[in-house]
Amino acid sequence: MTEFAGVAGSMEIFHVHKYIAVPLAALAVWVLVVKGTYRFAEKIFLIFSVALLSYIVSALMGKPNWPEIGTAMVHPKVALNFNYVSTVIGLIGTTIAPWMQFYMQSSVIEKGLKVEEYKYTIIDIIVGCVATIVVAFFIIVACGSTLFVNGHGTQITDAKDAALALKPFAGAMASQVFAFGLFVASIFSATILPVATAFYVCEAFGFEAGIEKKWREAPQFYWLYTVILLISAGIILIPNAPLIEITLWSQRINGILLPVILICMMLLVNNQEVMGKYTNKLLNNIIGWATIVILVILSLILVVLSVF
Repeated sequence: MTEFAGVAGSMEIFHVHKYIAVPLAALAVWVLVVKGTYRFAEKIFLIFSVALLSYIVSALMGKPNWPEIGTAMVHPKVALNFNYVSTVIGLIGTTIAPWMQFYMQSSVIEKGLKVEEYKYTIIDIIVGCVATIVVAFFIIVACGSTLFVNGHGTQITDAKDAALALKPFAGAMASQVFAFGLFVASIFSATILPVATAFYVCEAFGFEAGIEKKWREAPQFYWLYTVILLISAGIILIPNAPLIEITLWSQRINGILLPVILICMMLLVNNQEVMGKYTNKLLNNIIGWATIVILVILSLILVVLSVF
């Protein structure tokens, strides 16, 4: 739903209504997975990843206040209220999302990688993590430079408002570049999320799964993928659907559920019977468990703030 909300919001900048943009996007995503191959889909994803650099361009066009940004990075303003804490949880939830853990292992299976090629998977992950943080940083810079100026915040009801906020500061081109980045990111994730979900649900029940399989070989996988797309796109097409709330709450839920996945994962990668010589190293364990503890504490704080 979040990804199709992004498609709807971004395409409105180009004067394409959501009742046209969302069904066409859903159809394109469905065709790519059902009719394509993993190798072809991966090439498309790599092109999409490069297109995400447009966020950097839009942020720079917004003429951000770099001294202020530097100061905020060294001395961030921390607030103990529902909006702040829930946003932090949402940011973590969207960056280390539960589905990503499953997608990573399913992609290793899809590629047919061997243990000898494990080092390339590590490089793949590290490069991906760095790129994600760089792009996320410039998204924050772009929004911070335009949505909150001179102590006054701009009310946004959907992603279109965030892109339009760039217009007075950097011109229509920056607004369109930001919208293009949002559209690409949305299509990218709208393809991958249902694939990851369908893959690990089918894996859990012992059904065949994978983009390389034909429909007749993995009907449960493709039916589940199709139903997820239909429901998600359908909800976004409901008139006056609260796109921003859908986006925020989906990521908050990601962040709250993430410790459950990570705890299971940490126990698994430290199990010598399963992992052999590939069990987690000390540094990896420190980082992993620290992340889990921080997320659990944030979630507990959020519960307390919600009650009181």
